[in-house]
Amino acid sequence: MSATILDGRSLAASIKADLALRTTKLKTSGVTPGLGTVLVGDDPGSHSYVAGKHRDCQEVGIKSIRIDLKADATQADVLAAIKDLNSAKECTGYIVQLPLPGAIDTQKILEAIDPAKDADGLHPMNLGRLVAGYDAPLPCTPRGIVELINHYKIPLAGAEVVVIGRGLTVGRPLGLLLSRKQENATVTLTHTGTKDLKSHTKRADIIVAAIGSAHFLKADAVKSGATVLDIGISRNDSGLVGDVDPGVMDIAAFVAPMPGGVGPMTRAMLLTNVVEACER
Repeated sequence: MSATILDGRSLAASIKADLALRTTKLKTSGVTPGLGTVLVGDDPGSHSYVAGKHRDCQEVGIKSIRIDLKADATQADVLAAIKDLNSAKECTGYIVQLPLPGAIDTQKILEAIDPAKDADGLHPMNLGRLVAGYDAPLPCTPRGIVELINHYKIPLAGAEVVVIGRGLTVGRPLGLLLSRKQENATVTLTHTGTKDLKSHTKRADIIVAAIGSAHFLKADAVKSGATVLDIGISRNDSGLVGDVDPGVMDIAAFVAPMPGGVGPMTRAMLLTNVVEACER
């Protein structure tokens, strides 16, 4: 058996085509969605990632506003950029590219974002609204994961889902999202303190690997017919690789690979959050 690929690129292209139509409709009513980004430092990967977001904006007709700060930028510099975007009428949503340099307090930066313009869905207020079941921008990667699973008609209700990793951008909010009534999955959030991880993954219907450890999840830790989504990114001698070992393809029924699986969906959900902010 060879797993069916969950093609995030194809689905993201379809979502962006729909967003282009919605953006055109908004413009006819006098509203133009605008995405802002704040990037600190010279990391090539972060610059490439942010540049991709702005190319996506151009593709669907969203105005893009890019603020790049030098690596020695202070917390006051970042807060000033956030203040500008909070007040800018042409910016309907924005993100601060993470991670930030160690000298900058990420919590204070995220708390300074206007929750209504929180395109990443990571403001503490919006995460709280997710917990309470209220309408709010949803975290992009978790939302992209759910959209991808639903597109391929993989059952979530009643499914045993194991999430490997408890980070702010994927693991913790994904657990909240999957346990909502409309998803209704049973979620186990595993981490460095989890004992006998394989005993959890081996019984899972769906596994989400999000720890950034090259080929960490092996085939012998996956039950036959499971769905596996690879979120992690790390570098080895082969270049950039995911958390899921290639051997899992022979065991699982569905695999979202890295690259080409969830990554394109994350970017599509960012655009979706910006357009939805205009539509509210």
